[in-house]
Amino acid sequence: MKYSIVTFGCRVNQADSFQIEEQLIAAGGLSSSTADADVVVVNTCSVTGSADQGTRQIVRKIARDNPRARIVVTGCYATRRPDEVADLPGVVQIVPNERKEFLAQEMGLTTAERFGEGEGACGARIAPGLAGRTAFTLRVQTGCDQTCSYCIIPTTRGTGRSRPLAGVVHEIDRVADAGYREIAITGVHLGSYGRDLAGGSSLLELLKTIERHSRGLRFRISSLEPMDCSDEIVDLVASSTCFAPHFHLPLQHASDAMLVAMRRPYTLGYYRRLVDRIRRDIPHASIGTDIIVGFPGEADADFAVLESYLRESAITHVHVFPYSDRPGTAATQLPDKVHGSVVRDRAGIIRAIGRELSWRFHLAQDDSVRPGLTIEDGSLVVTDNYLKVRIPPGRARNERVNVRLRTADGNVVGAIVQAAHQPGS
Repeated sequence: MKYSIVTFGCRVNQADSFQIEEQLIAAGGLSSSTADADVVVVNTCSVTGSADQGTRQIVRKIARDNPRARIVVTGCYATRRPDEVADLPGVVQIVPNERKEFLAQEMGLTTAERFGEGEGACGARIAPGLAGRTAFTLRVQTGCDQTCSYCIIPTTRGTGRSRPLAGVVHEIDRVADAGYREIAITGVHLGSYGRDLAGGSSLLELLKTIERHSRGLRFRISSLEPMDCSDEIVDLVASSTCFAPHFHLPLQHASDAMLVAMRRPYTLGYYRRLVDRIRRDIPHASIGTDIIVGFPGEADADFAVLESYLRESAITHVHVFPYSDRPGTAATQLPDKVHGSVVRDRAGIIRAIGRELSWRFHLAQDDSVRPGLTIEDGSLVVTDNYLKVRIPPGRARNERVNVRLRTADGNVVGAIVQAAHQPGS
C-alpha cells in the first residue's frame, strides 16, 4: 500500500499526522505522492472558513488527479462537518478527532507491532526526515476548556487531556534514540497541561521534568497562552541550556474591549509587561503572536490601539487571521460585523507591520552567532531563536551548527563558525 498524508493547521495536527504516518509504516505502507498513492489521509483544520475551503479544494484536486485514490479525512473540519466532507469526491472514510490516534485500525489495517494505546508509540521506526520534518513535534496535551468566543476548537477537540509525565519521558527517550536533536512541545491548550491528571501537575512541572531528562536535546515550547506564561517559566527558559529562546504568545487583539468580547482572560497591560519582561531577560529571544482582525464590533479606535501597540512592541513575527464566523461559537451572535473589505485592508496593514517587526529583529541579530539545526537538504538552518538562515551547501540534514548571522538585501544569511557539539556522537 502506498500512502500520502496532507496536513492542514497547527503543530498539534502536525504531531497527529506524524503519529498516523508511524501507524501506516508499521502496517507496511510506503510513502508516496498524492498523485501515486493508494490511500491519501487528509488531516484537516477548521480554525477559519479559509481552512475549511482549503480542505475542500485539496480533496477535489486529489480526486481529480488520482481518481483511484481512497481518501480518508480526519481532523477538526471532518469532526465538525462530517456531512460536508462526506459529499466530497473520493472520500471513503471519515475519522473524527477522538479516533484519530487509531486511524490505521479504523481503516481496517493491522500491524505486526502493537500500537501504543494512546501514548503515540506504535513501534514503527522513526528518523529525522520522516514526514519531511527534521525536528520532532511531541504532543503532550489535547483539547481545551477555555471559552474564547470565536473558537470552535473545544467542540472539535473536546476537553483538556494531558499525557502523563512518564509517557512524555518515554517518548523523549524514543525520539532521542532515533537520532533527533530537537523536539517541539505542543498541545491544543499547552498551558493547561496536568490540570486533569490524578494528583495534579502543571506545565512548569512538565518543563522541569524535561530539563532533568533532556537527553542532550533542544526543546522548543510551542504556542502558549499569555496567562499561562508565568514568571517561573520565563526564568526557566532564561536560565536553561535545553530550552530554545523562542516564545509564541497569541495576543489576538490589543484593545481591551475586544479582548473582553473575545473572552480572553488578560489585558493589554498584562501582555505588554510579559513581552517586555521576556525582551529584558532574554534579549535574543523570538516572540511570535497571533492577531485577529475584523472581530465583530472592532471600531476604528480599537484597530488604532492594535496598530499602535504592534508598531512599538518587542514582538518578532505576527500571524494574522481575518475574522470569519464559525457556526456554534458565541461570536457568530455578536452585532456590528465588520465589512469584508475593511477586514482585508486591516489585515494588510497588520501583515505589513509584522514584516517590519521581523526585519527589525533580523537587524538586531546581525553579526551575532547563534546555535542552530540544519534542515531540508542541509543548506537551511533554524536557529535557536527561530531565524531561518541559508548557509553554503555541504552539510547534511540534522546537524547542529553555530552560525554567524548577516543581514543583506532583505535576507538573513549565515556563515558556519564551527559545528556544534553533537550529543551522542
